[in-house]
Amino acid sequence: MTTNNTQKWDRIERYLGEDALAQLARKKIAVIGLGSGGGFVALTLAMSGVGHFVLIDDDTVEITNVVRHVADLRDVGRPKVEAVAELIRARNPNADVQTVLGRVENHPEALQGVDLVVVGVDGELAKYAINEVCRANHLVAVYAGVYERGEGGDVTIIYPSGDGPCYACWAQQLRADVAQLTADESAETDSGETELDYGMIGEDGTIAAEPGLYLHVVRVASAQADMALNFLLQGQPIYRQYPANTVVLANVALEVFEGVTVPPYSAQWLNIPRDPHCMVCGMPELRALSLESLAGDLITELDSEADEQREIIRMEARAQAKRQTQSMGKLGTDTEE
Repeated sequence: MTTNNTQKWDRIERYLGEDALAQLARKKIAVIGLGSGGGFVALTLAMSGVGHFVLIDDDTVEITNVVRHVADLRDVGRPKVEAVAELIRARNPNADVQTVLGRVENHPEALQGVDLVVVGVDGELAKYAINEVCRANHLVAVYAGVYERGEGGDVTIIYPSGDGPCYACWAQQLRADVAQLTADESAETDSGETELDYGMIGEDGTIAAEPGLYLHVVRVASAQADMALNFLLQGQPIYRQYPANTVVLANVALEVFEGVTVPPYSAQWLNIPRDPHCMVCGMPELRALSLESLAGDLITELDSEADEQREIIRMEARAQAKRQTQSMGKLGTDTEE
C-alpha cells in the first residue's frame, strides 16, 4: 500500500483490526438493486473495506431520485450501476467493481463466487425470485424493507439451508402480521377499498416501495449494511452473534405486533421460524416446487406495482390449493397402506 492509502484506512484498521480489514478486502458481495437503500449499502461497505462488488440493476438515475440517492444531478440518465460504481472507485480505488445492467434472474452467472448477496429491491415478487436464485446457488442474502412514510423497517439475513426460514416463508409470516396492523390505519377510497399509500404494507403482506425521507430509508439501510459487514467478518474477534434473525427498526412509535409498541429510534429483535408448509423451502410432500412451477407460462413482465401484487396473491392462492391437494393425496396413500 502507498503511504496515502495506508493513512486512508488507518482508522478503519484500528477499529476492525488488521486481519479483519485484510479479510474484507478479499470478500466479494453482490448488491441487487441500486436504489435509495442498495446504493447506500454498496457505498458504505466499500468505505468499510470490502474489496469486490457485483452491482446489478436495470434502472437509470431519474431526476426524482437525486434527493433520495447517493447519486446526484450529474448522474441523471446514467445506469444506477455505473453511477454507484464510480462512487465506489472514488472512495476505494482498489475495489474491483463489476456492473450488470439487467435483472439478476437473467444473469445468475453474475453471482458466481460471491460471499454474500445484499438485496436492495423494492418489489416482493422480485425478492421471491432472488430468494430462489440464492437458494439454487447456496448463497446467504441480507434483505431489508422500509415501511410506509419511513415510519420504520426490517432487516433479516436468510441462509440457503438449515432450520431457518427462506425469504418466502419469512415474508409471509412477518408481513402478514404487520399488514394486519397497518390495514386498520390505512385510508379508504369512496368504493370502500383500502388504498395503499407509497410504501404501505398491503393486506397481502407486500411492500409497494420504499417511502419517506432519505434519512429514514438510510437508517434501515445502515442496519442492512452493518448486518452484511458483520457476516463478512466471521472468524474475527469483532464478529457479533445476533439475538435473533430479524430486527424491526422504529423511526416513530411503531406497533410491531398487536399490543407490542416500540418507541421512536428503538429496535425489536424477532425470531421468524421456518414454515414447514412453505411453497419454496417446506417439506417436499407439502410444498410446491417453486414460484416458476406454480406460475408456469403465466409469469410475464408486469406493468405496475398493482399487477405485481395481484400476481403474488394469485400464486400464493395456487400454492395453498396445491399444498392442500398434496396433503390429501398423502393422507389417502397412508390410509390405503
